Amino acid sequence: MSDKKSKLFSKSKVMRGRLIFLEEILGTASADPKLHEEFIASQAPDAPSREEEIEALGVDKVVEKGKTVFSRDEEGNPILWDYQLKGFMKDSCGALRRVKGTESSGVANYKKIIDGLIFPKPRKIAIHTDGKIGSCQRPLRGNTPKGETIAIAHSETLPAGSYIDFEILLFDEKLEDFVKELFEYGAFRGIGQWRNSGKGRFEVQWQEGGGK
Repeated sequence: MSDKKSKLFSKSKVMRGRLIFLEEILGTASADPKLHEEFIASQAPDAPSREEEIEALGVDKVVEKGKTVFSRDEEGNPILWDYQLKGFMKDSCGALRRVKGTESSGVANYKKIIDGLIFPKPRKIAIHTDGKIGSCQRPLRGNTPKGETIAIAHSETLPAGSYIDFEILLFDEKLEDFVKELFEYGAFRGIGQWRNSGKGRFEVQWQEGGGK
């Protein structure tokens, strides 16, 4: 490693943790690859390439349009993408920075900090589960010029107790407490579809020691 690269990583730290879901988590990827390509992927600036993510869906063509599912790895196992953890951290900081005395309240330009100095790993994060993939249906109500409309939302689910093992690379080790605070917020607001209802809430067990 060159001296220049050594200096770049001199203040870096790797955090290792296990994220355990306290409530079932709902899939977020569209089961309709064309819809996902044309709209959802284009709205996610942190996402991998459209082709890569669409290929990872791995869902049968007969699955109804509008259903949200889990992305899959090459073996067909459900995964989270690294950018989903980044999105969670931004969402958490956006809320917690309003609370005086929190780590988040002292981080200016938090989106740039999370984008540029905090990197979840690996790219495809396996979701380990002892349960079968289930489904969750719920009504979605909306007001239109023609009156109230009701649609049914449908998502794949994985049960509470499912977990992921992941790492966080920090280019500045001083950000460790900030990151831990963001993930503590996961006990109140989680990851995935319908998280406002409590779905996808989790707790994290950090491995002590970490590493450079």
